Amino acid sequence: MSTDDQRPDEPVVPRTRAELRAAREAEAAAASDSLSEDGGVDRDETPPATEPRAVSPAARPTGDVRPTRSTFVPPDADSTTKFAAHSSADYVPPARATSDDAPAAPAKAKAEKKPRPEKAPKPERAPRPEKVPKAEKPATSSDRRFLLALGAVLGILVLVGAGLGVVSLTQGPRITEVQVDPAEAIETSGSRVILTANQSLAAIDESQVTVEPAVPFTLDAAGRGIGIRFTVPLDDDTEYTVNVADAVGAGGGPSATLSTSFSTPPSTIFLLRRDADGNDQIFRTDLTGEKAQPVFAADKINDFRATSSQLVVSVEEDEGSKLLVMDRDGKNPRELTLPGVGYVGAIQVSDRGGLVGYSYSDKKLSDTEGRASVLVTQSLSGDDEPVVTEVGDKEANIFVWQFVPDSAAVLFIDFDGALSLVDRSTDAGVQSLGLATTIQGISRGTYTAIVERLDGSVVELNLADGSEVPLEASTPDYGSAITITPFPGGTLRHVVSRDESGLPIGQAIVRVDEEGAATPLVEVDSTDSILQACASPSGQYAAVVIAPDLADNPYDQMRLPLPENLETHLLDLRTGDEIVALTGFDASWCQTAPQF
Repeated sequence: MSTDDQRPDEPVVPRTRAELRAAREAEAAAASDSLSEDGGVDRDETPPATEPRAVSPAARPTGDVRPTRSTFVPPDADSTTKFAAHSSADYVPPARATSDDAPAAPAKAKAEKKPRPEKAPKPERAPRPEKVPKAEKPATSSDRRFLLALGAVLGILVLVGAGLGVVSLTQGPRITEVQVDPAEAIETSGSRVILTANQSLAAIDESQVTVEPAVPFTLDAAGRGIGIRFTVPLDDDTEYTVNVADAVGAGGGPSATLSTSFSTPPSTIFLLRRDADGNDQIFRTDLTGEKAQPVFAADKINDFRATSSQLVVSVEEDEGSKLLVMDRDGKNPRELTLPGVGYVGAIQVSDRGGLVGYSYSDKKLSDTEGRASVLVTQSLSGDDEPVVTEVGDKEANIFVWQFVPDSAAVLFIDFDGALSLVDRSTDAGVQSLGLATTIQGISRGTYTAIVERLDGSVVELNLADGSEVPLEASTPDYGSAITITPFPGGTLRHVVSRDESGLPIGQAIVRVDEEGAATPLVEVDSTDSILQACASPSGQYAAVVIAPDLADNPYDQMRLPLPENLETHLLDLRTGDEIVALTGFDASWCQTAPQF
């Protein structure tokens, strides 16, 4: 047996993980072969790799003892040499290492433990590649199709716009919009038709505009818009055509005729029918009388007036009058505030001014207190307080009054006979127009009143400048008229025929045109009486109120007393033919209630 202390060379200490792993694998393979011969040590048990250390032979285990962690290199697998035991005398300690080359100190001998099975080595991770900046997403076929479609649409729009521009330049201006309210046009004057062109227009003169059937108008044109204002209401159930000739764009180019047409609806009329049993009604009907419908009822209706959108009704009650405003169908009634507790009469409305006016008297009236027949105006909306008309800082007692059509101005005669004008839309104050005995009527659209002076002369008074001219007699001359009601294109005159002794033997309503030609419309004998005559807003029709069989026709007990039996005859003013006779009075075409 050899006693040489032959020890394997110290292995080089691994410095990298890869080198350590390779060393462990080599040691595991060698130890597995060696131990299988000495005692069947599990080949798979490989001691973990550590720093190599020198171990004395005496400390080495013998027999079937599992090796502890060891730093020696086992013999080759095919070697059959067994390690012999050595005495402590044979041990030669290694030389002390100098400071320059100090080897590791020998570890104390420990009993070798069964090595743990080595875990399978983890595969080395491949180095993470550097992030590459995200490249722009290449355009897909759908994106290309969208861009092509968008380009095509834009191109088409450009071509269409250019084409329309070329058409405009070659065809001239065209109408793109028309604004008109035909229902309002037959009720009030001042309605408009507004044409909007497709381009700004050069200046338009009134001579370029025609309206068929003919109707007076004023023109207001600027930019693309042409506004045509009708100074009188239009006929009902009629087609109107408006033409603007030789319209040219502001930038020049060819001219064109702008044309539009619209139709007005058939007329309706409101009438009041009183009942002796206290069931008074206001009803609305067409001009045939076949479609009459009640819209409001009360025990005692004294008077009413109609605007293009509302009804104003005076109702009598024991404590005094109430003034109600409602829709034209009688819905949504509301009460207006009066100046006090009293009575209302002579109701009139200003549609354009949005006002209602009436004569007011206090219920408690004596020689020393109370107001009698003062003129009151207030808003139809009820959002203001009633205003009592004053002359010289004193409330005026009014004998007769009328609203000036298409304005908020009031023409009145006080108890002293002074004729005055006041405009509620301004602060100009009261304008004195001399003395007069009555106001016959005021023409629509002309601002001209027909008044009777103190000397009995009848004049046409220009309310704008105060000038006046005598009213021409008719041809033939039917004598002095009791009432004169102007309408667009002429007047309706109520005349009385008398016998040689001056007693009335008959009455008539005569239509007098602008040239003075007179045509009788309605004639009654001495047994009947004509109470009132008025024309429709456009002068197309007339309503004549007749009290038949006057001797046997008792009066009612209202504050405005009238015969109980009254008839309203509707006539065509253009032909003179009677259309229908209806039961009732106070036609909504009339500016005031009838007086008898």
